[in-house]
Amino acid sequence: MHEIETARLRLRLFRPDDLDALAPIYADPDVMRYMRSGQPATREQTMRTLDRLIGMWDAQGKGLWAVEHKADRVLIGQCGLFHLDNTPEVEVAYLLAQPYWGAGLASEAARACLRYGFEEWGLPRIVAVARPENRASQQVMRKIGMLYEKHARYYDLDVVYYAIDRAAFQPDAAPYQIQLRGQ
Repeated sequence: MHEIETARLRLRLFRPDDLDALAPIYADPDVMRYMRSGQPATREQTMRTLDRLIGMWDAQGKGLWAVEHKADRVLIGQCGLFHLDNTPEVEVAYLLAQPYWGAGLASEAARACLRYGFEEWGLPRIVAVARPENRASQQVMRKIGMLYEKHARYYDLDVVYYAIDRAAFQPDAAPYQIQLRGQ
């Protein structure tokens, strides 16, 4: 399993001991407002989600990485690639703790995931979805080069659907390094 380092972030596999850092992020109503249920999660719900996040890589070979802020070595959210709801398409998704909003970190993490998907997995296309009212998420999608394609329905939600093809993706000169887990 690979981990990714960017200028400010480390994307690594989730571990059981991430619960204490992840629970307050999932409990924040502002962070969770645009997620599937739109509701904050309890510690028990977060523990079940964390178990799924850990098992996702073994089951699917894809999943969400824990996003760690390198400067203070704090878990600040998640970002990764997985199959879009009931489709073979691969989706990039991201979620960050509120104190880290507005600094370009979601774009940095998502761009690294696009690069990984195109360069390491040879994906022909990557998509992203968000609730229409989630303007910040749509801004991230546009910033990483994705283009709006349609309104759609996934995860039992009305969403906007963005996509980017491998040929349209332009990696920038930002620091990006892949490591095998355990190296």
